[in-house]
Amino acid sequence: MVLLAVAGYLAVQYVTGGAGAPGCKVVSDEDPGVVYGFTPEQAVNAATITAVGTARNLPEQAVTIALATALQESALRNLDHGDRDSLGLFQQRPSQGWGTPKEIMDPAYSAGVFYDRLVEVPGYKGLPLTVAAQRVQRVQRSGFPQAYAKHEPDARLLATALTGRSAATLTCDGRPGATGLEGPEAVRAALVRDFGRAVLQPAGAEVSSRPTPSTAASAAGGWDGRTVSLPVTAGTGSGTSDAAGRRGWQLAHWAVANASSLRIERVSYAGRVWTAGNTDSKWYPTGASGARNAERDTRSVRITSAR
Repeated sequence: MVLLAVAGYLAVQYVTGGAGAPGCKVVSDEDPGVVYGFTPEQAVNAATITAVGTARNLPEQAVTIALATALQESALRNLDHGDRDSLGLFQQRPSQGWGTPKEIMDPAYSAGVFYDRLVEVPGYKGLPLTVAAQRVQRVQRSGFPQAYAKHEPDARLLATALTGRSAATLTCDGRPGATGLEGPEAVRAALVRDFGRAVLQPAGAEVSSRPTPSTAASAAGGWDGRTVSLPVTAGTGSGTSDAAGRRGWQLAHWAVANASSLRIERVSYAGRVWTAGNTDSKWYPTGASGARNAERDTRSVRITSAR
């Protein structure tokens, strides 16, 4: 019994990265009983993987494959060790041409190089997930080629929320750690890291390679000290109202996933608001005035940093 208890504890520590309680969760918009709980560290990495994929105009299936692979290889943790010289979210090996150790330890880079290999797999969108994942990872000679399949339900649930296809389904406690970055500049830098600089620009605007604070304020729809207002028409996939709404919820969920690491206090979009530190960690209506202005609120996602 003692051995079983120790094994159970170690399993929890592996899944959560030793961070204790999960802190974040995604609830299915089709079945509220289907929930995936994960840590803030895992949430940040899942959001980065998703953002890099959608910034490349890749379909949700590609994001699902990437998330399932990272769940299997690292439990969505950016590991600085692994089998032989394997590193990072996807346990990519420098010796097998995936990049330098420093590059692989950059989640945005490692996700990008994974997608580079995935799109080279003929007909990957129609393949079983485990087959597509194994064909990308085969250079690494995975010892458990069928293991990716067990992560498919969780990966699909994560992808649905983090691509914005489901609304108000991702929440976190949002309690910032001692090492958290903070302020609008930190939020803006993380957005550019994951989505590219176009995320700060209204549709059709020229993307500045080195925006100054004053031009950034205009491009991001205005700053009010602690708040970044992101235009939901920025980037790709926003040609219709449905696509724009999906883009908005992707950005809103990304902000919540990054709340602890970036010290984000509040996120609002489409007449709903999430606030860090709520015991139930739900999205709430913004009130009567918010309801009246819900249509206008879909034009931007507002991310407010903690004081």
